[in-house]
Amino acid sequence: MKPYRIPCAVAVLVLSMSAQAQIMTLKECLETGINESYQIKLVNISEEKASNNDSWLYAGGSPTLSATGSYSGSLSSSDATLASDGSITSTRNVLDHTLNAQLRAEWTVFDGFSIQATRDRLQELHNQGVIQTRVALEDYIANLTTEYYNLVRQTIHLKNLEYAAALSKERLRISSERYDMGGNSRLEMQQAQVYFNSDSAKSLKQHESVASANIRINRLMSNKDLRSVHVAADTAINLITGLEYESLYDDMMNTNSSLLRAESNKSLAQMDRRTVQSRNYPYLRLNASYGLTHNIYGNSNYSDRTNWGPNFGATVGINLISGKQRVQERNARLDELSADITIDQLELQLRANLDDFWQAYQNNLMLLELQEQNLKTAQETMEIAQERYLLGDLSGLEMREAQKSLLDAEESLLQVQYDTKVCEISLLQISGRIMQYLE
Repeated sequence: MKPYRIPCAVAVLVLSMSAQAQIMTLKECLETGINESYQIKLVNISEEKASNNDSWLYAGGSPTLSATGSYSGSLSSSDATLASDGSITSTRNVLDHTLNAQLRAEWTVFDGFSIQATRDRLQELHNQGVIQTRVALEDYIANLTTEYYNLVRQTIHLKNLEYAAALSKERLRISSERYDMGGNSRLEMQQAQVYFNSDSAKSLKQHESVASANIRINRLMSNKDLRSVHVAADTAINLITGLEYESLYDDMMNTNSSLLRAESNKSLAQMDRRTVQSRNYPYLRLNASYGLTHNIYGNSNYSDRTNWGPNFGATVGINLISGKQRVQERNARLDELSADITIDQLELQLRANLDDFWQAYQNNLMLLELQEQNLKTAQETMEIAQERYLLGDLSGLEMREAQKSLLDAEESLLQVQYDTKVCEISLLQISGRIMQYLE
């Protein structure tokens, strides 16, 4: 039995996972996730509710019409004494019935601009619902894009480890053949076996990281089959070129969703103040009704009586003194001031975040160049080491060191690429360009 064979069960498992895997591009992943995500569905429902409320009718600007009906009855007995002669007239168990039916309309014609302020507030709440949907969508795209490229990173890392295991396997083969021919010591062969087993174990362990990355993607996509296997169509972490600080800054100040939401909150504070101030104005309310009353008498000159006809009226009023309203007005002005300060604070925070992300992005771009050069040198060193090892001019420890240097260089480059991609995602999100990943 060859000592350097990978167990058949592991090979079958890897082949089975690959056969069931679904290859997805980032765009396909995002589109599927947006359509299926529970988070996005919930925020869409909230936006639809805000849209339903955005109407003049909901603001109270239209008349109301109601219909009522009632029935009442009375059973009475009475004794009446005449003043003239003191005689008593008695009635017993007299049953009277009253039936009422009415249509009533009421309309607030003017309420100190309160209705208009409420209407404007509902429109702004609808606008805020759209903004909130955008905030949730941008956060979702950023999170899912980050997880997608984490899957790319973990997959590339797995390939690097598998390549390292393949190099160790080849070294073990050469060492075993030399030992059989008497050219190597048993210690050299056992050392090669240990390195091969170690690299194979790392490769197998990395499958767990790939599986975990898949589970996180399935959770974000609201895929009930959390074990569903996805394979990223990207075989490398590709970066968007041409990002400029000035352009990112301008877009951030104009289209950042968090800033737009803060400005919407300021508008709501202004409308709330208008609503409170509207109570200082007089109000006019109209009402009209049409009613029908039918009485059935148990003891009367008439057996029954029916009345019908319209009623109408108007109410005019004004609030003269209200200490509570004065407090509400002062608090409304403070809310508006608070909204202004919040916007200034948020702008400062966004500028600081943009500067941080941009600095990290620029540093990572410079690190990329260094790590690419380092990888190229490590690859050339590995090629030379393999040739010398085949010729017997290089010891096993030196060969292992060259192999380790190559793997370290690959991993360092991969980590910098991923870190740069995360900075890129953050820059696009803070500038309001995150939807670019859907193009």
